[in-house]
Amino acid sequence: MLYRPLESEEQLLAEFAMGDRAATERIYKQHFKIINGWILKNGGSTDDAADVFQEAMMVMYEKAQAADFRLQCKIGTYVFAISKNLWLKKLKAEDRLPAVAIKDSDNEDGQDAAYEDDLNIHREREVHFEQLSSALEQLGEPCRSLLKAFYEQNKTMQEISADFGYTNPENAKTQKYKCLTRLRKLFYAVKAN
Repeated sequence: MLYRPLESEEQLLAEFAMGDRAATERIYKQHFKIINGWILKNGGSTDDAADVFQEAMMVMYEKAQAADFRLQCKIGTYVFAISKNLWLKKLKAEDRLPAVAIKDSDNEDGQDAAYEDDLNIHREREVHFEQLSSALEQLGEPCRSLLKAFYEQNKTMQEISADFGYTNPENAKTQKYKCLTRLRKLFYAVKAN
């Protein structure tokens, strides 16, 4: 799936703040797997992840109600940060938090180093997705559609060959390679700016 522009994120958050069920379901579908995976890797269960995710959604809902609230990152980054913080607090309260994590979380500003590292990684990924989205917009047709067919729709070279009118799958594969080469050049040009 291509990266969702910031305006769409803001719209999704606004719909979520108004109690729109479809917006809530979209946020859940887009972000629960990541949080579930992280909690499973950090001593929890899927039930724990569901509880933490629901609590994180409630926190975000309450924050989004404030007229002056402005999300400074993507919804996924925000929900992940809240979820991670909630899970670490729960582990600490149950004396299940490893000593290293307790030490890190007791620093002066109340932020643990791993939490900040994860946020930075998510922010870097968001920047890369924005750059990739921009490069794809500049790529043009038929390359954009061909790459979407292969990477998003998981079509085979045989299907792409038929859909795009190539004489055989090898020609489609060659065109895909040329499109990827152009996309890389555009990506690095966008990244340099």
